[in-house]
Amino acid sequence: MKLGYHLGYWSSGPPDGALEAITTAEQLGFDSVWTAEGYGSDALTPLAWWGSATSRVTLGTNIIQMSARTPTATAMAALTLDHLSGGRFVLGIGASGPQVVEGWYGQPYPKPLARTREYVDIVRQVVAREAPVTHDGKQYQLPLQGGTGLGKPLKSTVHPLRPRIPIHLAAEGPKNVALSAEICDGWLPLFFSPKSDAFYRAALDEGFTARGHRPDDFEVAASVPVIVHDDVEQAAAMIKPSLALYIGGMGAKDVNFHHDVFARMGYADVADKVQDLYLAGRKEEATAAIPTALVEDTSLIGPPAKIRDELQAWEETVVTTLLIRGDAATLRRVADALS
Repeated sequence: MKLGYHLGYWSSGPPDGALEAITTAEQLGFDSVWTAEGYGSDALTPLAWWGSATSRVTLGTNIIQMSARTPTATAMAALTLDHLSGGRFVLGIGASGPQVVEGWYGQPYPKPLARTREYVDIVRQVVAREAPVTHDGKQYQLPLQGGTGLGKPLKSTVHPLRPRIPIHLAAEGPKNVALSAEICDGWLPLFFSPKSDAFYRAALDEGFTARGHRPDDFEVAASVPVIVHDDVEQAAAMIKPSLALYIGGMGAKDVNFHHDVFARMGYADVADKVQDLYLAGRKEEATAAIPTALVEDTSLIGPPAKIRDELQAWEETVVTTLLIRGDAATLRRVADALS
């Protein structure tokens, strides 16, 4: 199993020590470095800026939100970063949720799976550069229908370094996970648990069946909190506030995909309670309502021996890469614990 470093998206400003952490990850033999975006910092600029200090690691977005850019704009960025990195770029995309898509980007959210399918098709066309790009879909039209009538199919002026740049899809629901296996080169899970492996394996198999084969190089890069600490409860306490935010506040009451992940995992009552408390403004109580067992199901926490023992369960899952967060010192501790 490979290790990757996930820088994530910024909070109120640039994270301290980001460049040191990225270069440390490469020095430690990590396979990849990833950035993200929410509704503040973007994913591409930090990846290019700090990624320029690396020479070996794969540079990926986890994730670019599709509603933030047209498919052709995303393809342009992918072509550019692939050239600048010497063929080390991986394009990770995701649909996000209706609160961000409609509230921040002013774009309609319905039919995210159909939109994803069309989006990936257009990006593939641009990168392949085999012909002028055309697409007549319900979500996207190239050239645009009903405009001035002057639009025409175009081909990128930039020739691709690689005719196919890997595309990974962030997905949590079974249909979206299956879609990642059908049309993409990888899946980016969030809140994966070894206990849910059979569920996700079945969803991926459905997608591979629709595709007609299972690629040997299909990647599953899971974001997994890893905290090396002698006290398990203290380690869990470091993760619980973030879990409360995602379960309780990252989405509307009836449309929160993160909440649904934990409900499927067997924590439906906990997820409901955390959501009710969080949406009522009782964030500390929401955090306290998360049992340590839930944290342990989706994280690797505790003394090195405990982490190494539990890692065996992860190695038997569909996951191919663990994406780790933290500063340079944290990465060193994690690398030592997992070695």
